[in-house]
Amino acid sequence: MNDSFDIVIAGGGPAGAAFALALRDSGYGVCVVEPRTTPPTDEEDTRNLALTHGSRLILERLGVWEALAATPIETVLVSQQRAFGRAEFTAGEAGVPALGYVVRHAQLRRALAAALDSSGVHVLRGHAVRGVAADAAEARVDVEGAAGTQLALKAKLLAVADGGAGADWAEVKVRRYPEVALVCDVASQQPHRNRAFERFTPGGPLALLPMPHGWSLVWITAPERAQALATLDAADFCRELHVVFGDALGDFSLLGARQTFPLTLKYAIAPRTPRTVLIGNAAQTLHPVAAQGFNLGLRDAWEFARILVVQRAADPGTAAVLVAHRRARRHDRIATTAFTDSLIRLFSNDIPLLRHARGIGLVALGAMPPVKKLFMRRMLFGSHG
Repeated sequence: MNDSFDIVIAGGGPAGAAFALALRDSGYGVCVVEPRTTPPTDEEDTRNLALTHGSRLILERLGVWEALAATPIETVLVSQQRAFGRAEFTAGEAGVPALGYVVRHAQLRRALAAALDSSGVHVLRGHAVRGVAADAAEARVDVEGAAGTQLALKAKLLAVADGGAGADWAEVKVRRYPEVALVCDVASQQPHRNRAFERFTPGGPLALLPMPHGWSLVWITAPERAQALATLDAADFCRELHVVFGDALGDFSLLGARQTFPLTLKYAIAPRTPRTVLIGNAAQTLHPVAAQGFNLGLRDAWEFARILVVQRAADPGTAAVLVAHRRARRHDRIATTAFTDSLIRLFSNDIPLLRHARGIGLVALGAMPPVKKLFMRRMLFGSHG
């Protein structure tokens, strides 16, 4: 095989695949190095994703949207437990057909993989990037196959996406949240009517996202509490959920297994080697509140591809190109990261003064349509929305 490319992408997950697809007609020689030999099945990966309307537009341009069975979110209701204050956001107010969409993570992976297979982009499956050495002229990317085979690829640029997130590519700031996420699917007596709920509790937020069969539940709470909830029998678990959420949807029933995941705020400062860029989860991992992490990573991939296509640089890995990308993405990354982290700090406590201030803020947001619309556009399209 050819061992020289303009761009090598470490990781064929959503961010890496989206970046490759956005470059398919750019004239650059692109190779995606993906550790998995096949995309995950729904049984292997039970996660759900909340995509913003902005992410839908990107996926449409990449030609994969039609392959997704997406459940639209037309209304989002935000409230706090045992306190006044409520805000309602609707697609009509934002001027979009839906505020967001819920899709299976595995289904998105399969749709992107199928698009890659027909794109002309070279995909090296069953291989992983193990290291990179770069100088002013090019990067040498060391690749290892599942059977221990070794390859050395030459590239002008190495783009580290989700598949390379665990490697020591950059100086990374990490802060572990004291809570964990419990996720599962549930059904309720009342239909979802394309609504999503974000309910803030003293222990952490609880989100219900609409799915064809019911709801995708993300419940943020202390590790001990999450472990207890995960081991309750189904009826007791649903009663606990009812107590925390309230009566709006009636009784709940459990669908499938419960899983718990640690929560971490992680963001890369700068790559350790030249000719290297980090996108998607390799660049930052956010708290799941407000479902901004994946959407930010997808914007990273799309916007960097646009910079490369517009500039048509003969060498996509020069310092000038990478600096332009960092400058273009800096505000969106910082603003979105700060927003999600601030939400947790502000809402995940039971301090009386803050509880009342939060209620006033939610009421005020609903009473000021221009501010509310600006807030929604930032949530849908990022800081440049």
